[in-house]
Amino acid sequence: MPTMNLVPVTSDDYRLIAERKLPRALFDYIDGGAYGEVTLRRNVSDFQRFSPRQSVMRDVSGVDTKTTLVGAEANLPVALAPVGMCGMFARRAEAQAKRAADRAGIPFALSTVSICSLEEVATVSDIPFWFQLYMLRDRSVVREMLGRAWSVGVRTLVFTVDLAVVGERYRDTRNGIAGGAGAWGRFRSGLLSYLSHPRWLVDVGIKGKPHLFGNLAEYVPAATSLPEYREWVESQFDPSVTWKDIEWLRGIWNGKLIIKGVLTPEDAESAVQSGADAVVVSNHGGRQLDGVSSSIAALPAIAEHLEGRAEIMMDGGVRSGLDVFRAHALGASGVMIGRPWAYAVAARGETGVLSLMEAFRREMVVAMALSGATSVEGITPDNIQCEV
Repeated sequence: MPTMNLVPVTSDDYRLIAERKLPRALFDYIDGGAYGEVTLRRNVSDFQRFSPRQSVMRDVSGVDTKTTLVGAEANLPVALAPVGMCGMFARRAEAQAKRAADRAGIPFALSTVSICSLEEVATVSDIPFWFQLYMLRDRSVVREMLGRAWSVGVRTLVFTVDLAVVGERYRDTRNGIAGGAGAWGRFRSGLLSYLSHPRWLVDVGIKGKPHLFGNLAEYVPAATSLPEYREWVESQFDPSVTWKDIEWLRGIWNGKLIIKGVLTPEDAESAVQSGADAVVVSNHGGRQLDGVSSSIAALPAIAEHLEGRAEIMMDGGVRSGLDVFRAHALGASGVMIGRPWAYAVAARGETGVLSLMEAFRREMVVAMALSGATSVEGITPDNIQCEV
């Protein structure tokens, strides 16, 4: 007998609700990956290769999930990852997610291509948030955006390095987001799809305006639609970037620097040598080069290589508090989650994101208690075993 599904609990529960609520093209933008989506699936399935080692009859009456992430206190070793265009999934979604993150006591990272601007998100509270940026061809834009971020209290920069070129995402092509659709196709993916989702149309489509990349408005004032902003952003991605550019960035950014998008010990080493305080083991959620290693499979070798010389986080495939536990046991100080919070905000707004984080915390407490760990720092490789 199927369950009643009255109260969403897991990332998958929120995903199903988001799929019902969102126009198809928007849902597929969150949900999809590159090419055949092999890496996207591996990111999730490879977590099952690592099993927690149950250890009983320990005093676990005081399990504590508090920790620090890149120098900041956090109630859970989780940060909300930057998700582009998230303000199209719920009304002013980035601001809602920031409020949820504040309430949960975890970091929130704002995307360069967010709908809500740095300034709008900063009005949510005085609690600092992180900002994610790409290396753009126009370095003056990079300087100006860093200045804006600093002026609103951002002290931690997440710099994404795995987007020198944009991955081929077939779902976006089929839906017309990447262009190429005729008039009938644009009508089907646009107005017709919006009209078939009336609650989204009213709450987000009408009440959630303006639907522009808030952080870029002053740089592309002639753009009047998301496709025009998308075209500008993609034209600004710089395929000539090297680690020397990261050294330049380190020279002009006085806060913490996180390099996101490394999958090998060699690249992690280069990030540290360029001045990174932390690295994020990541394949961009399987949205770039399909077929590469899952993030969780790549994590142990990087953790062993760096040996505490920089903080290590990971993202990609994290769907539960048990996954957070696994990642920490394999060498990550914490994880970043993207799709889970995007599903949750699309499904239930701020309340959904907060409820999902509470579920993550409960799941992590159980995993810690039944493996004999009472603190995040007490989770070690001995708490996990690899299944062949």
